[in-house]
Amino acid sequence: MSCCRFVYQVHLFPLKSVFSTKLNSIKFFRVLKTQSCLFSRKTEMDEVQKAQNTKVEIGKPTIFSKIIKKEIPADILYEDDCCVAFRDVNPQAPCHFLVVPRKPISMLDEAQDEDCMILGHLLLTAKKVASQEKLSKGYRLVINNGKQGCQSVYHLHIHVLGGRQLKWPPG
Repeated sequence: MSCCRFVYQVHLFPLKSVFSTKLNSIKFFRVLKTQSCLFSRKTEMDEVQKAQNTKVEIGKPTIFSKIIKKEIPADILYEDDCCVAFRDVNPQAPCHFLVVPRKPISMLDEAQDEDCMILGHLLLTAKKVASQEKLSKGYRLVINNGKQGCQSVYHLHIHVLGGRQLKWPPG
C-alpha cells in the first residue's frame, strides 16, 4: 500500500463583473490534483514525540529481540545466524522492512570495532531482501540514531523503503 494518495480538490471561481450580468451567476471550477499523505503531520509529530519519550534501557528486551526470539509474531522475510528481516508494522512506503541484528546493539553509536562484520552483513542482507522484494528501481536505507534521529526502539535496525519514488531531502 502506498503511503500517499491523490486527492482532487474542486475550486469555484465567480466570473468577473466585466462579463454580462447573466454570466456573473455562473461559477467556473478547476480541479487540482494534489498528493495527500495518509500519515498526517500529526502522525509525524507523534513519532517524534515517541522518540523523545523513549527511555533507553540497555540490556532490557526490546520488541525486536522478542520478534527475533519468536515471542512476538512478525512477517519474516529472511533470517540467518546473524540477522532477521521482517516487514514494518507501520509502513512508510509500499515496501518497508527492517533488518535487525540478532546481537542486541542498542544504536549505531554503541557499535564497536568488532561489530564491523555484523554491520556489513546487515547491508548485504538489506540488498538481498530488496532484490527478493523486487525493488530493482531503487530503495532507501535508513538508520535512526538517538532521540534527534527519531530512534524509538533501542535495538539497531535498518529501515529499507521502496516501491515508489522517494523524495529528497528525507527529513
